[in-house]
Amino acid sequence: MQELKVLSPTAILGYGFPEESFEKGLAQHPDFIAVDAGSTDPGPYYLGAGVSFTDREAVKRDLRLMLKAGKRLGIPVLVGTAGGSGANEHLAWNEDIVREITQEEDLELKVAVITAEIPKAEILKKYEKGKISPLPPAGEISREDIENTSRIVAQMGVEPIIAALDNDVDLVLAGRAFDPTVFAAPCIKAGFPAGLALHMGKILECASIAATPGSGSDCMLGTLRHDCFILEALNPKRKCTVTSIAAHTLYEKNNPYKLHGPGGIIDLEETKFTQLDDKRVKVSGSRFIPSEEYTIKLEGAKKTGYRTISIAGTRDPIMISQIDEILEAVKNMVKDNFSHINNDEYQILFAIYGKDGVMGKLEPQKNANPHELGIVIEVVAQTQEMANTICSFTRSSLLHYGYPGRIATAGNLAFRYSPSDIPAGEVYEFSIYHLLTVEDPKEYFPITIKTMKGSE
Repeated sequence: MQELKVLSPTAILGYGFPEESFEKGLAQHPDFIAVDAGSTDPGPYYLGAGVSFTDREAVKRDLRLMLKAGKRLGIPVLVGTAGGSGANEHLAWNEDIVREITQEEDLELKVAVITAEIPKAEILKKYEKGKISPLPPAGEISREDIENTSRIVAQMGVEPIIAALDNDVDLVLAGRAFDPTVFAAPCIKAGFPAGLALHMGKILECASIAATPGSGSDCMLGTLRHDCFILEALNPKRKCTVTSIAAHTLYEKNNPYKLHGPGGIIDLEETKFTQLDDKRVKVSGSRFIPSEEYTIKLEGAKKTGYRTISIAGTRDPIMISQIDEILEAVKNMVKDNFSHINNDEYQILFAIYGKDGVMGKLEPQKNANPHELGIVIEVVAQTQEMANTICSFTRSSLLHYGYPGRIATAGNLAFRYSPSDIPAGEVYEFSIYHLLTVEDPKEYFPITIKTMKGSE
């Protein structure tokens, strides 16, 4: 095989894509369709709570088009990090959507389901054997961290996906996976260089975000050869340029020349980017360097409390000029009023938009003079009731706080919503973000082959 083509419909399953772009990609006879379905970018809540950050109907719409196209062309469809976070509940959620589609469209699919959630008892065994190491900036893991974690997933490499493809399936539905792997695995299985395949997968997993103008809701085609790969934007409104592809190569990396993943490193020291025409870019020179030990990344989230928020705004220049002092005084009022509650049982957090709401302490413009501020009051506490109570008192105290020079008597804040306080439910944080050393890359990723029929 001299070349292999892969169609990437969208940056994340459920983000959507124009059918015109998709059909243009199908017209080029891709060898398979692949899509990344998840990310840690939306934060730890979705992993910890076992829910998807993408909408069910949106995921179903995208999958319906992909599965029907796969059957029509006789090519496999691969989905990585199913359900958003790739734990067992996310995988089952995505599998249920596939089953609905097969029934509604009268399809028959041979499906490989690859799980990626690891029981805490197994992680504890590996911890005792010293097989878990920090992934900076995370520190050393503790037994307590593991025991308090709600769910733990591992990022699979290409090996479990290649093993699934050995079963001649129509669909690979994978749990948590290293983002490039669903794009790279069929290529490596076909004998193409791992470095080029993984680098192409790193670009294609974000689809047309790597084009200009970029979009997470549009298609991209990758053509892999033994000495290079070529990327093509499928929407006439977009194009791939050397700048856009090289810039996306740097995306989510702390070293411009190295991309660490399961079992090794993508080395980009000799990578070259060449503009072929106004739509396509050729990439060559990327290599894969296997590591001495095979490691996979673990991700885990634990519940830390419950959240209530209140969103307000102010336009009073007198209040704006002393907002830091006012917020600190309100915190002290809360502390005094609820002195019977230990300070470690709740947190009060303020996000001040218009001042430093985005950058926080890293905000470089320290002396900005805004004419209005957006104030988000956030309380995290051990129970929802406590979070509600503390947020309510914080909000009312700030609303009527008598700061120096205050002229207004009706209230300091404007509230967009009624009720003003919004219980936001459980709060999670990442508790495990570490590396696990394994002997077998497929050890923690069991494969189940299922047949789904529309007539059943």
